Amino acid sequence: MALASRGIRVVAGLIRLVGKLKSRQVGDTLAVLAVLIGATVFWRHPPANEWAVGSLAYAWVPVLMWLGAALLTLRFQPRFLVRFWQWWGLAAGAVAAAAGILSLFPAPPGLMFNAGLSGSWGSVIGGSPLALALLKIAAILILTPLAMFPRPIGLLYGLVLTQTGQVLRSTGINAYRAALQALGYLARLRKPASPAVEESFDLQSNGPEGHALDDQGVWDVIEPGGVSDLDSSALGKPEDAPVPLVAVGPTGGSGSGPGPGLIWQLPSIELLSAGEHRTPVGASLDKMARLVESTLGEHGVSVEVKDIKAGPRIVRFGLVPGWTVKKGEEGLSETVRAKGESGRVKVQSILTREKDLALALKTPYLRLEAPVPGEALVGLEVPSPSPAKVTLREVMESPPFTKLVSKGGLPIALGQDTGGSPVVMDLATLPHLLIAGSTGSGKSVCINSVVASLLLTKPPDQVRLMMVDPKRVELTPFNGIPHLVTPVIVEVDEVNGALRSLMREMMRRYRQMEEIGARNISGYNAKSKQPMPYLVLIVDELADLMMSGGFQVEQNLIRLAQLGRATGIHMVLATQRPSVTVVTGLLKANIVARVAFAVASQVDSRVILDMVGAEKLLGKGDMLLLSNDSPKPRRVQGTLVNDPEIDRVVEFWLEQQGPPLPEIAMGEDEDEDFDEDDGLDDDLMDQARALALNNPHLSSSFLERRLKVGAQRAGQIIEHLEDEGLVPLS
Repeated sequence: MALASRGIRVVAGLIRLVGKLKSRQVGDTLAVLAVLIGATVFWRHPPANEWAVGSLAYAWVPVLMWLGAALLTLRFQPRFLVRFWQWWGLAAGAVAAAAGILSLFPAPPGLMFNAGLSGSWGSVIGGSPLALALLKIAAILILTPLAMFPRPIGLLYGLVLTQTGQVLRSTGINAYRAALQALGYLARLRKPASPAVEESFDLQSNGPEGHALDDQGVWDVIEPGGVSDLDSSALGKPEDAPVPLVAVGPTGGSGSGPGPGLIWQLPSIELLSAGEHRTPVGASLDKMARLVESTLGEHGVSVEVKDIKAGPRIVRFGLVPGWTVKKGEEGLSETVRAKGESGRVKVQSILTREKDLALALKTPYLRLEAPVPGEALVGLEVPSPSPAKVTLREVMESPPFTKLVSKGGLPIALGQDTGGSPVVMDLATLPHLLIAGSTGSGKSVCINSVVASLLLTKPPDQVRLMMVDPKRVELTPFNGIPHLVTPVIVEVDEVNGALRSLMREMMRRYRQMEEIGARNISGYNAKSKQPMPYLVLIVDELADLMMSGGFQVEQNLIRLAQLGRATGIHMVLATQRPSVTVVTGLLKANIVARVAFAVASQVDSRVILDMVGAEKLLGKGDMLLLSNDSPKPRRVQGTLVNDPEIDRVVEFWLEQQGPPLPEIAMGEDEDEDFDEDDGLDDDLMDQARALALNNPHLSSSFLERRLKVGAQRAGQIIEHLEDEGLVPLS
């Protein structure tokens, strides 16, 4: 009786507890109890137990985990099932793949012995034979992500396949070349010299006709059929002597012939990486356009977005000013307002709302351009919601660049504008380029893009390069290519001598053009049998040269900028400190084309562009391009060329053997008045002596400022004054 009464009290307590719970909690409690009771009955029932083990076995673990997670999500957060349905599908594919993998392992004796660790259902996915099972599991793992996320996974798979193909292609080419070399080496070892040939030719004296057999005479008297039977030692040449051939191109083909038939082969565009696929962002851009209109409308500025141009990293909205509505004119029609009763919104009122637009669009990087050159629009440039990279190959394969290459000159690929159109320029028509930007803004990558554009389109007999790299890391990888006149100059003390050599070369070219009656390098090359190559001077850090060389470096650069264009000498100067002491007024006056990357302040932007704007750039290749084509700078996203691409292009030129190139004398010429000692003329020394008499403790830095000479010249003057006793010995 006591036990019965206690049981009755427990049941009554459970009933009271259930009564106090809310309806949803009651449902949850009953559902949990039902699941526990059902699982217990199911497990204790032998036929049901056998069915469970035979159908899925251990594969029930991932299946029940997926089902449990789905039921809990459906109970507490049902919207997550719809919002993240792709991830649920991906998890289902993972569960199926897990069941297939379990079926590959042998099961212990018992119920699972025949069906495997995943039961009969799992054996459908895996099972045997092993090759077919692995193929089905791999298909699930590969196709399920592609079905759930077709666009990003498709791009990833495409990139993997492209890279794998390039690796297999390069491996196959290298293996093929190695096999050819091995076969050639074995052929030379196994094939002895022909006795008949040795008897017919007395290599120590004369041939059968009495002709002396030098290196070329052998080939003159041997019949074509006997060449293959000659040993290299019989010709008086070492076995490894290089035979002149046409340079091997990127496809592996080669042409044979004697020395005069050598030609330079250009690299293939396949050495560069392909461009990436860009995701269309039309819907988000329309939403941003409506947000711009509503934001300005809330501040009483009526505008309408008429034009949207999406570039790789910048989106440009073309704003058309609306009509000002006065009190009492709200009901007037557009036609009435157009007759003059109301006026247009002032452009200045749009420009003053820049910070309001930045707040609404959640970005500090806004740039307003009023008006857009050639269009009746106010340009609003905003960072793109899906930025993309611009590869060098993408721009070089565009029709504008191909057309520019066909015209000759010095084509360079700079990038893409705000509308996604390629921006290409001819360095020969610029004729010089000045690049400035802070560290990390993309200045060095731009220089590499310019050099790579020239190396991929011009052989060394048409373009020669001189590079100055005080930092020793940016341009030194190009050492050894045949385009270089001298190795990359890394010592600042050698720059003045190199610039004077360029000036001597410039004057020599002027004399040659005068003799033939040509006005520029194009006219000379059209008339002369020995055309002149273009000469391009590339300086990575101009500030270091101006600090060490001072006035001399500036004067040499200015003279080359003034007179070098007609003779085919062009300059690409770069600096990360665009101050007035580095980018001087005379230098800017002679270099019209300028590229400004992201800078620190408006002062730096005014130095390089003569206007503000560069301080608002995004960095990483975002630039403003100023040239004589447009009075205002254009927004351009620069091309990206990485180190492996540069290495492949450099390796191609290093492995190529071409015809001899005309020498360009880069040493000091004794006949010219460019030596340092000759520069110490009487007038300069008289001024120095006068300064020494008034300043007993004269220093070289004081002479640099007063006489406007470089550090090396000032040091020589100090030494002369010390010898004369006007300055005490240091």
